[in-house]
Amino acid sequence: QGVDGVVADLFKTESKYETAVETALGAALQHIVTDTEKKAKELVEFLKEKKAGRATFLPLDAIKAKDPIREEDYKDEAGVIGRASGLVNRDERYSELAEYLLGRILVVDKLDNALKLARKKSYSVKMVTLEGEMLNPGGSITGGAYKHAGNLLSRRRKITEAGKRIKALDAEIEKLEKTVEAHQSLKVSLRERFEKADEEAVKAGIARNTAGINLKNAKEREEEALTTKSAGDDRLKTLGAELKDTEAKLSEERKNLESIRQKEQTLREELQNRRDAGAESLKAFDEAGAKLEELRLSFSTTLQQDKYIDEQISRIEVEKEELQGEIEVLSGKQKELEDSLKEKENEASRLDEEIAKTGQEIEDCGKKDARLKEERQSLNEKNKSFFAKREKLAEVLNELDKELLRLNSKKEKLENEIESLSEYMWQEYELTYSYAVEFKDDTLSDLFEIKRHCQELRDDIRRLGDVNVNAIEEFKETNGRYEFLSAQHDDLIRATASLKGVISDLDKGMREQFADKFKDINREFSKVFKELFGGGKGAVELQDGEDILDADVAIIAQPPGKKLQNMLQLSGGERALTAIALLFAIQNLKPSPFCLLDEIEAALDDANIGRFASFLGKLADRTQYIVITHRRGTMAVADRLYGITMQEKGISKLVSVELKK
Repeated sequence: QGVDGVVADLFKTESKYETAVETALGAALQHIVTDTEKKAKELVEFLKEKKAGRATFLPLDAIKAKDPIREEDYKDEAGVIGRASGLVNRDERYSELAEYLLGRILVVDKLDNALKLARKKSYSVKMVTLEGEMLNPGGSITGGAYKHAGNLLSRRRKITEAGKRIKALDAEIEKLEKTVEAHQSLKVSLRERFEKADEEAVKAGIARNTAGINLKNAKEREEEALTTKSAGDDRLKTLGAELKDTEAKLSEERKNLESIRQKEQTLREELQNRRDAGAESLKAFDEAGAKLEELRLSFSTTLQQDKYIDEQISRIEVEKEELQGEIEVLSGKQKELEDSLKEKENEASRLDEEIAKTGQEIEDCGKKDARLKEERQSLNEKNKSFFAKREKLAEVLNELDKELLRLNSKKEKLENEIESLSEYMWQEYELTYSYAVEFKDDTLSDLFEIKRHCQELRDDIRRLGDVNVNAIEEFKETNGRYEFLSAQHDDLIRATASLKGVISDLDKGMREQFADKFKDINREFSKVFKELFGGGKGAVELQDGEDILDADVAIIAQPPGKKLQNMLQLSGGERALTAIALLFAIQNLKPSPFCLLDEIEAALDDANIGRFASFLGKLADRTQYIVITHRRGTMAVADRLYGITMQEKGISKLVSVELKK
């Protein structure tokens, strides 16, 4: 009780303003709105008692909005949409809360227009853009991309839309399920028809195979007949040869030839019969194929008919629903007509009664009318004497109307003059008539003198020029800023002089300290050089004739058995060892507690590695060294060794060795 909710749930806005309003509210979106200040106090105590965190409460009876931004000051500016409080929809109960949170924030379409307006208003107005950038008083800008895509103001709208979408999807799913069921039924029906057609196709295939076998047998018989014919031809040739050889056997051979011809004729007839049988088999095969094609065509036609029937069923169902709706409407109209009919019947009965009653009244009125006619006749005679009087009065009344019209016109003219004068008084002097009466001076009676005095005053005002009513405040502000900047200027002058003195003292101290330390480094470098090289001479020198702080430093090295030369003329190993000697010389003068060396001895040979490692061991008493190296001599003098190994691919392990132990 007493808690209205969080601000995000109490304010609504159009989707295009959601980002701007949410940016303007910021953390206030999660503030909790309560009825009273007392309830807010109770909730704060509750959070303390439960140690349940912190929250900001907005009691409606205590919230008071500051002076809101005046929209008329900004309505003509480019890109200005309006006050943020005017873009949110809320209950009237939360109007004061909306003005408190958003009344002093201006919404602008884009950042460029907001920046122009901010510069124009001297960065005194808080503004947000439609994309969520914020310009704060003073000039700071907040913007960028949100890490989350959520929007607290649009959350309830999206939930409602999602609910409607879910219902629509549920209805669509239900419709699709019914469609799937209908398709399943159709699928079963079509499958049965297809199986039936498949059976008929199998039968047709069997008939086709049978016809093929018969055709094959007929071809085999035809080949046998041809073979027999070929043998008969060969035999005929043999007989012809024998006929030439022996005339005696001619008659006998002729009989045999006739017999063979008869047999050939028989074979030819049988071959023709076989061919006819083969043709019949082919005809049966073609008929079976045609029947199969008819079945397929029938199946396709059936599918189209089923589809057409389904469409007709759908159309009929739609028409059925429409007719059902019309039937319901007509039923309602029928009921209304029945009720209206009953009312009309009751009205007819009432009218019959009134007709009978009216007939009696008409009869009474007829008698009364006769009596009134007699009275009217007598009154007409009396009225004749009044017509003359009425005409005279009408003339007088007409004159009075004309006079009234003239007076009304004069009144309107005077009212317009009064209104014009009142408007002139307000425009010129910002005075109303009632307020101006208080300044009336009865001693001023000469109108000409008064006008002359007014003209003189106007001339004096005109000579003064334009009046800046804010001049005093602007002077105070400008003078205060001038005094502040003058004080700042004087402080800067004093600080500059002081800094120049400090810089001079520092330069002097730096030169003295550098000269002393350079001598110490030169001395220590010579000593370390001899120890690392096993003899020789090393030195560091400054260029003569230059400022000590800007002079170049020359490193001179003379290894044992070589003449004195510049460091750049040494070998790589000698240069590396010389640089190490300079490093260790500086370390000797001012030891560091900790030092990291990364393969500085990589260019040294084994003999120099030994001297380097030995010298490093001496320095280890005052400084802890971590050395990254691949040289055995350096590893040999270390107290501990650490190495990285990868026994398994992708997994590194640390291996350490305590050499002291």
